[in-house]
Amino acid sequence: MAAQLSVIIPTLNEAGCIGQLLRQLQALRAEGHELILVDGGSGDETVALAAGLVDQLLSAPAGRARQMNVGAQAARGRWLWFLHADSQLPDRAWHRVIEALQPAGGWGRFDVRLSGDRPLLRLVEQLMNWRSRLTGMATGDQGVFVTRALFEKIGGFAELPLMEDIDLSRRLKRVQRPKCLRETLTTSSRRWEQRGVLRTIVLMWALRLAFFFGVSPARLATRYDQRA
Repeated sequence: MAAQLSVIIPTLNEAGCIGQLLRQLQALRAEGHELILVDGGSGDETVALAAGLVDQLLSAPAGRARQMNVGAQAARGRWLWFLHADSQLPDRAWHRVIEALQPAGGWGRFDVRLSGDRPLLRLVEQLMNWRSRLTGMATGDQGVFVTRALFEKIGGFAELPLMEDIDLSRRLKRVQRPKCLRETLTTSSRRWEQRGVLRTIVLMWALRLAFFFGVSPARLATRYDQRA
């Protein structure tokens, strides 16, 4: 049976979390769907841990947008679901993706939950989900899914060093607003906790505002890396 849904996961040194996600997705493979991992040159055990747990194990030059485009080009499914390696899924989340995309198609995303226990993280995730529902924009942490036909129509991911998810959402939204699923994907809060929650909020809002006003993603990526 031809795969209906292709899950595409870009990785770079994700040995600490990739096994957990891939194990969650084995039931998806058993149902005839497809799992693709595109590695950007990991120096750890990411590739070894993925071997045997995916249908296609690909490599591409590092860059999340570039890696996801490579995965999409190789995918056999009519629907595409892009996941970050540190995602944790609600039970059989792919059923919700398929329900959302058929029969009308389009695109969508899940709500997100941050993995940490700090109370301030609950506020952060609520604001992220509220903003996404209000604006029709989605981030990669929210597990964007889209029909292959629509993805190809808008030209896929622009190969930007940062904000590739915001750019994709902007172009998709011109065609159709997203389907906002209230089930939550849990994503790692390591970035927030390492940098400081308030500091990260200010940084990410500043970067998105600068992107909205036309600052180049290359400059934004430099600022992001400098404050890592």
